[in-house]
Amino acid sequence: MRADLSVRSASALPAEEDERAASIDETGIRRLVYGFYDAVRGDPLLGPVFNREIAAEEWPQHLETMCAFWSSVLLRTRGYDGRPMRPHLGLADISDAHFQRWLDLFSVAARNAFDEAGAAIVLAYAERIAQSFRLGIAMHRGESTVHMRPLAARPQPD
Repeated sequence: MRADLSVRSASALPAEEDERAASIDETGIRRLVYGFYDAVRGDPLLGPVFNREIAAEEWPQHLETMCAFWSSVLLRTRGYDGRPMRPHLGLADISDAHFQRWLDLFSVAARNAFDEAGAAIVLAYAERIAQSFRLGIAMHRGESTVHMRPLAARPQPD
């Protein structure tokens, strides 16, 4: 799948990623975010956490915020001006199982939103963000991070 490149600037991604990431644009990011959170909300592990933390009437704004976040990450648009770690620090019931499931669902959404090269780039960012959040939460809880290894999205059946 090739996407219209006119909606992002030529310098939106580092030059070495730009050619491989032709499918990463605002339209794809919206597909990624909306598809991912649709799966999350119905997921037996993640759904209860997200639905507890985000009131039904707050979902539209949350989705727009997440679109701005991922646009800032992937396209360097600077449309997001927040602190994404903060809301996650107080979630006492978040574990590696939650992060693994998050990555697995994110992988499916990325593959549905972008071509193979774009999905690989998006997933690499997601894996780094998941690791950063895991480390931040563990340190906030006073847990050791010495033996913490990065998680990776597991291949999902087609």
